Parts: sequence; C-alpha cells; structure tokens
Amino acid sequence: MTGKHSRDTEEQEREVVEPVVVRDRRKIDPLTGQVRTPEQAPEEVKETPSGPSLGESIVDDSVGVQSDVEKQLAERTADLQRLQAEYANYRKRVDRDREAVVNGAKASVVNDLLPLLDDLERAEQHGDLTGAFKAVGEKLVAGLQRAGLEAFGAEGEPFDPSVHEAVQHSTSPDVAGPTVTTVLRRGYRFGERTLRAALVGVTDHEPAAQPVDSPVEGELPVEQLSDENNG
Repeated sequence: MTGKHSRDTEEQEREVVEPVVVRDRRKIDPLTGQVRTPEQAPEEVKETPSGPSLGESIVDDSVGVQSDVEKQLAERTADLQRLQAEYANYRKRVDRDREAVVNGAKASVVNDLLPLLDDLERAEQHGDLTGAFKAVGEKLVAGLQRAGLEAFGAEGEPFDPSVHEAVQHSTSPDVAGPTVTTVLRRGYRFGERTLRAALVGVTDHEPAAQPVDSPVEGELPVEQLSDENNG
C-alpha cells in the first residue's frame, strides 16, 4: 500500500517537473525549403513556461485609467478655479455698484441742503448765528462733514477752473499766478463728486512798472533833447 502511494507521488512530481516537449514533424524545412530526411529531423525542443519574451510589451490597463482620472481631475480643478475667480469679480462689481448707488443717494440729499448751509454761513458772517440756532447749525454741518461733505473755495487758493467759477478778474504784482482773492459763494464736494463750483474773484500776476530815471540837475530830459535835435 505504501509502495503504491510512493509511485503515485513520484509520477505526480514527474508530471509537474517535466517540461513541455514540442516536436517539429514538418517534412519541409521552413528555413531552406527542402524536404527533410529522417536523419535531418530537428531535435526536440523543450519549452518551459516563462514570462513574456524579449521585445514583448506588457500593457497595464490601470496606468491608462489612472492618467484619464488625473486629466479629468485637472480639468475639474481648472473649472472650479475659473468659477471662483468669476464669482469674486462679480462680488466686487456688485459691492462697487452698491456703494455708488448709496453715495449717489447721499450726494442728492446733501445737494438739497446746500442753500441751507449758505444761509447759515451768511448768518454767521453778520453775527446772527447765536444761541440755540448756532448749536443746531454746527451739529448739522458736523454731521454732513462726517458723511463726506467737504467745502472748498477760500482766499489765497490757486485758481482751478475745474472747481472754481471766476466771476471777477483783476491783476496785481502781489500774486505769482492766478489766485482766488474773493469768495462769493463756497463750493462743495461729496467724496470724489463736485456738487457745486465755487464762485470766486481771480487776480492774475501783473509785472511791476519799471521806474523812470529822473534827469540830473542841469541836464535836459531825453525826449526834450531829441526834439531839439530834430528841430
């Protein structure tokens, strides 16, 4: 019983170990094209299972799938970044438009109050702005200034045609260039918007007159000498 089991085991091992034998029984030699004789029969070629031969490429399908996934991921990431940039620009544009609308509404209200500010300024110049009326006027002006109102147009400022409206003109050697010397109505701006130009009087530079030399005692003036020579 034991001997039979040993023979069976040896036969199984022999079947596993023995290589695959390939016999070429072709009668015509594939290399020379001649008929083979029994003596010229090729030896048995033994082949053993092996990996891919030299030059045979191994294609891994997982590499192609991974590259496609990475490409799609890069495209989706680029789309997301572009969408985020567009949304950020949209938010900035909306905030800028909202701020412009708010400032426009404020400027419209302040513009309607400019005649009241003119009355307060004239009352202060004449000494009529006193008591409770003065306190109310100062609070109104302070509130408008905090909101963004700015007054301009004062004596001594350089003349700027974009914010000054000249209604009077004179010349003087005391100024180096066009200068505001009289303020008839103050101008106002709200933020970067000019609500009203200032009405001013402008003085331009005038060169000083050259002094005339007085004649020396005993000498005639140049004009009189010229007349005598002509006569």
